[in-house]
Amino acid sequence: MRIATWNINSAKARQARLIEWLDRASPDVVCLQETKLSDEAFLELFDEDLFRRGYRVAHHGDGRWNGVAILSRSGLDDVRRGLPGDPGFPGPEPRAISASCGGIRIWSLYVPNGRTVEDPHYAYKLAWLAALRDVVAELAAQGPMMTLGDFNIAPTDADVWDIAEFAGATHVTEAERAALARLHDAGLLDLMRERWPTETVYTYWDYRQLCFPKNYGIRIDLTLATADVAARARAVWVDRAARKGTGTSDHAPVVVDLDEAPDGDIGPMVPPPSARGSSGRSGAGTRRRAST
Repeated sequence: MRIATWNINSAKARQARLIEWLDRASPDVVCLQETKLSDEAFLELFDEDLFRRGYRVAHHGDGRWNGVAILSRSGLDDVRRGLPGDPGFPGPEPRAISASCGGIRIWSLYVPNGRTVEDPHYAYKLAWLAALRDVVAELAAQGPMMTLGDFNIAPTDADVWDIAEFAGATHVTEAERAALARLHDAGLLDLMRERWPTETVYTYWDYRQLCFPKNYGIRIDLTLATADVAARARAVWVDRAARKGTGTSDHAPVVVDLDEAPDGDIGPMVPPPSARGSSGRSGAGTRRRAST
């Protein structure tokens, strides 16, 4: 079973890119974030295309920022929208959706950005992550589970092209990383680092200043799973091809193959970046723009 996550950065703007990618990558389950659509608008836009490709759809959005979805052709049962204990900003936002797909409890998550460490959104981010930890602690012992999505946290300095560019910024603070570590303590493993512990891997590149061709990126799109799922992983990789060209998201999909890897154990980034961006600094940072 091939399971993927992708911050699509506006499903309407990326409609053609998403359909093309589904046909090329052939994932069985897809977690989307930042759809920026209401439930009705998402179904109106995608229902026919997804139905013809065998996908069932669950979406949680209000038509503004945020919005998450799960597309599955491996079953889509017991759909639940929202995060229990969500602290809200001020009310609950459409940042989490879960369903049972192929015997695994799948969560599609869009963790709050945090904006700046002084912003109330940063405190909201930490509170949201604490609520997520409580959910994980309760469910991780009940059966196979995966939490996938845009976590807006680079787990270590090695997940940032130049940590100096992020001095004093969100995504790399000790508090955010500690909140992420508590998810690991609750029973989740980082599948990318389980498979590729030391390799350079990024999932997001700013649109500005040629960050993508220079490979000035950060790894904030994560695939976390319980140990029983991790034991089934045969390939884990970032589909950089989906980030190339025009009209694309600033994120690339992260793909996990369970039980078998039809394309082989490829990765960690496919195709690999050119040598041009593998070393040196240009002074052009990839600090992520504040978003909701």
